[in-house]
Amino acid sequence: MFCVCKEHVELAIDKFVDEYEDAPDIVDLVTTKFTEWEAPATCDMCQSIAEYLVV
Repeated sequence: MFCVCKEHVELAIDKFVDEYEDAPDIVDLVTTKFTEWEAPATCDMCQSIAEYLVV
């Protein structure tokens, strides 16, 4: 699972496919809220705002 900014979505997808050999689901964190989990504020790969969840 990766929480990433728009710039790193493709890299996160590539890493996910390499690791799990399956296509990920991509969730827009700007429009989606979870009751049991709070998304990190920053991208896993830089300090930008995390906009997407690749899972």
